[in-house]
Amino acid sequence: MQTSKSNIDSPLVSPTVGELQTPLDASIGDDSSFEAVILNIYSPLVSPAIDEPQKPLDAIIDQGSALETVKNGVAYRQRETVDAKAHFIQTNTVRTGSSSTVFHLPTEILSEIFLYCLPQEEHLSPASRLAPILLTRVCRRWRQVALGFPRLWSNLLLKDDDDDWHRRAFCYNYWLERSRGYPLSLRIKYYGDRSDLRKLLQRYIKQISSLAVDFCACVNPFEIEDFDRLSHLTIRQIPPDFPRVVNRSLLKLPVNMRSINLTDLLFSSMRLDFFTDPAWARLTHIEIGIRGLDAFPRILRLCPNASSLMITGIFNPIRTAVPITHTNLRSLHMSGHICVDSDEVFGLFDIVTLPDLRVVEASWMGMWPHEEFKTFLTRSGCPLEKLVFGPALYSTAQQRAEYATLFPSLKIISECDVGNQLADAST
Repeated sequence: MQTSKSNIDSPLVSPTVGELQTPLDASIGDDSSFEAVILNIYSPLVSPAIDEPQKPLDAIIDQGSALETVKNGVAYRQRETVDAKAHFIQTNTVRTGSSSTVFHLPTEILSEIFLYCLPQEEHLSPASRLAPILLTRVCRRWRQVALGFPRLWSNLLLKDDDDDWHRRAFCYNYWLERSRGYPLSLRIKYYGDRSDLRKLLQRYIKQISSLAVDFCACVNPFEIEDFDRLSHLTIRQIPPDFPRVVNRSLLKLPVNMRSINLTDLLFSSMRLDFFTDPAWARLTHIEIGIRGLDAFPRILRLCPNASSLMITGIFNPIRTAVPITHTNLRSLHMSGHICVDSDEVFGLFDIVTLPDLRVVEASWMGMWPHEEFKTFLTRSGCPLEKLVFGPALYSTAQQRAEYATLFPSLKIISECDVGNQLADAST
């Protein structure tokens, strides 16, 4: 296989690797340019030649093994380091004439095995010594299977900085082309001054179902309104805060988006007033960082169809006295630092009514507002099923017993109980 006619000097494969140099069928195409750029930008596959394997895969995958056995074996390899996985595939590479079982597995099973070879990162960067690119360099059969399996190419990490952007864009485009219409999960490290990124994504915008945007040194918003297939959005940022850029990015949401994660940011009630797009009302799962508990009822009003809500951040006492009833919330997770003086009350559960609440999980909040919460449960008349008190959340056994009286089938989990059991076991 030949590299592209460019100034890239890194060879795609060693000249001693027989089958790897065999051209693919025309239906798959010649991807030498893509792989040559990968080898030039990222760490090369360090191996001057691929000799006969020291230990054939037959010893690992028996001919009579079922798919589950194969998957378990590869899953074990997945727990090892990235380098060990690369070495495993390299040292078990065989030539065309080999009778190794793995080269005769049905395409469906081999495709499943390939999924277990992927790095454990949620979003992958193109790298020659990691799957899925590494899988395309083992032999003709593996290459055909890998290139014909769009799911292998369905998640990607992109950077839009100026560090070799044109070569990176070339790699990103080839990677995304291999997804062949499969739903995409992307993470973008966004610096905000490159229109080329939008041009690259435009071709695949109907495939993107999950998107994470890391706001770095930003001056321009990342507009997402036209991402029609987007169902989940995560916003991350590297300090300092860019509230104006982030707010403008969230001004218009895609019509089909149902889940959002904003736990890396802090939203006050006033900041939330900036959002008026009706698309917020369609969200069903929200994770968000807040500055002050006044933001909590504002979120409930902004997202009337939310069934699951996680709030983190700084829990200053609530100041608003306007009560609110939210009929759809079923799960509430709270984890934050309470800034309450000794003579102040928590206040949150005094103004909210949640008649469909099933799960409450709280942590890192210090002393739990027991009486306030018990009154809230009685007022809501909710069918509470599970109550979880996590780390740094203090309640007494008597208080938890009172909740069990209100809800006889309630499942209560408390970190304090775990601590007591460990203490008893050590005495």
